[in-house]
Amino acid sequence: MKKILYSTCLLLSGLFFWSCTNLEEELLDETLTGNQAEVISGAIAPAYGYVSWTWRHTNYYGLQLIPSDEAILPYRGGTDWFDGGKFLAAHAHTITPSNDLVASGWNELTTNISRTLAAIEVLRPLAEEGNSQAESALYEMIALRAYLNMLMLDSWGIVFKKESSDQLSQVLRTEVAIEYIKSELLSVVDVINKDKGPGRMTQAAVWGLLSRLHLNAAVYRDPYGTPGFTNEDMNKVIEYTDNIINSGKFSLSAEYFDLFNDDNNSNPELIFALDQRGVLKEEHSRWAYWSIAGSMFGRPEFPSADGTDGPAITSDFYQTWVNAYGNVDPADADARFYKKNIFIPEETLEDFNSREHLLATETENSYFCVKPTDFEMDRGIMRGVQWGPRKDETGSFITCDDGVRIYPVKQIKGNGPDRDKGYVNHTEKIDFTNEGSLHNTGFRVSKYQFSHTSNNANNFSSVDLVLMRLAEIYLMRAEAKLRNGDVGGALADVNFVRASRTARPEQTPPALTSMDLDIMFRERGFELYWEGFRRGDQIRFGKYEDTWTEKTNKDVTQRLFPIPQSAVDAASGIDGFLEQNRGY
Repeated sequence: MKKILYSTCLLLSGLFFWSCTNLEEELLDETLTGNQAEVISGAIAPAYGYVSWTWRHTNYYGLQLIPSDEAILPYRGGTDWFDGGKFLAAHAHTITPSNDLVASGWNELTTNISRTLAAIEVLRPLAEEGNSQAESALYEMIALRAYLNMLMLDSWGIVFKKESSDQLSQVLRTEVAIEYIKSELLSVVDVINKDKGPGRMTQAAVWGLLSRLHLNAAVYRDPYGTPGFTNEDMNKVIEYTDNIINSGKFSLSAEYFDLFNDDNNSNPELIFALDQRGVLKEEHSRWAYWSIAGSMFGRPEFPSADGTDGPAITSDFYQTWVNAYGNVDPADADARFYKKNIFIPEETLEDFNSREHLLATETENSYFCVKPTDFEMDRGIMRGVQWGPRKDETGSFITCDDGVRIYPVKQIKGNGPDRDKGYVNHTEKIDFTNEGSLHNTGFRVSKYQFSHTSNNANNFSSVDLVLMRLAEIYLMRAEAKLRNGDVGGALADVNFVRASRTARPEQTPPALTSMDLDIMFRERGFELYWEGFRRGDQIRFGKYEDTWTEKTNKDVTQRLFPIPQSAVDAASGIDGFLEQNRGY
C-alpha cells in the first residue's frame, strides 16, 4: 500500500485559522491507479485522517462527554487534570469564551472542515472532466463536510457555507443551517458509493446523517426553547432509518464489545468510523486509555501502556443502571455494562489472608500468570479492586515462567492515602471535593480495547473509532416512532437491540414491557454511553438543565457553547460576521 505525503498550508477565509501540517497517510483506495489516483487519494486522506484529531479527548470528544451527566473529570489529587479548570467548568456548565476545551474543539473542527474544502477544490475540476473516481471521491467529501458542519451546528448553533477558499464563509443558523446541510446530503445520497467500508462515507452513512438531522431539527431550529418535534421530521427519520435497516448490509453484533475491538473494521454493525488500520499521524487510542487508572497497564508487552486517571462516570449515570435492574447487579443483567476478561483462579483468591484486599495480606503466591499477548482488561464499567500486571522497582513488569504476573493493581499514582499502601479500588463516589477527586475515585469506562497491533498500545491503534452503527439507527427509528405515537413500534425496536447481544446469553438484557420518553432516553444511555451522544440526548429530551454531581446551573444558554473569544476577536473587523452566542 503506497503512502502519500500530503502537505498543506491554507487559510480558511472567514474562519481565521491557519492550518499548516505534514500528514503521512495511507492510500485509502488500492483500486486506484496512476498519477490522478495519487492526487485523489492525496486530496481526501487529510480530510478523513483529521477526524482523529477532531474527536481527540481534549478536543471535540471531551467537549461532548464532560458537560453531560455521564462523565466527570475532577482535579485528580490536586495534581492532575486541572488544565486551567477547563474540565471543571465544562462539567459544571460554567464555561466562558476563553475555555481552552471549547477553543480546541472549535479549532480542530474548523480545520477539519477546511480540509474537506481543500479536497473538494482539487476533486471538482477532475470530476467535471469526466474522472469517475474523482467524482466518487467528491461526493464523499461533500458528505463529510456536511457531517462536520452538523457537529458545528450541534455544539455552536452555526454552520459555515463556503465553496471556494478565496471566499468569505457564510455563517448560517437555525432553519437556514438545517436546510443547507440537508441540501448537501440530498445532493449526494443517490449517487455516492454504496459498497465501501465503514471508513468511507457511503449511502448508508448519508441516510444516517439525514436521520440525525431530522431527529434533532427541532432543537436546531430553537436551541434555547422547548423542542417542537414535527410528524414530518419524525417520518423522515423513519424513512431513512428504514432504508438502512432494510438494505440488509448491516447486522447487530452478538458481542457488544466486539464493536470496539482491534478487528472492528469488519464488524457488520459499523456504518461509519474513523479507519485506524493505516498510518495516521494523529491516530490515537485515547478513547481506550483516557479513563483508565494510571496504575493500570492495558498491554503488558509495553511498559508505557498505562491509563491517565482521567474521567469517570458520575454516580448519577451509574444509578440509572442500578434503578433499571433493581436487585440484580447490572453486570449480571446487561451485556453492555460489563464483560469479564480477567478470571482469577480460586486458589489465588484464597491465598489472601483477608478479603479486605490490603497489601499487608499478600503472600508470595498472591498472583497468577498469563502470556503478555493474552492479557485482556475487563471491559465496560469497571468497579472496585482491579487486577493487572505490576512493575518492580526498576520499572519492568514482574514476570513468571508463563509470562507476567497478574496481581490486584497497586495504587502507585497520585497523592492519596492509598498510594503505595493499597490497591486501585474504584469507588462510586466522585466529585470535586478533595476526597472525591483522589486518583482511585469513580467507576471507570473501558469500552475500547487496548490495541494488540499497536507498537506501544497507547497510540497507533487498529481499533476504528465508531461514529455511526446500526444500533443507533434502530434507536433513532424507535424514538421517531415514539414521538409519533407508535409506542408498540418503538418498544419493538428497542427490544430488538437489547435481544441482539447474545454472545453471553446469561447477560443478554431482558425484554422491556413498556416504553416512554424517559425509558427511551435511558436506553440510549445504556447502548451508546461514552460515544459522544449524551450531551445532545440530554438537550433533545429536556434534561440538560437537570442537576447532577457538581452541576446545578440551569441556564438554557449553556446548551450551545460559546464561540471562542479568539475567533470572535479575529472576525471583529467584519461587521456582523461572527456574533457571540447568547449568554456569553
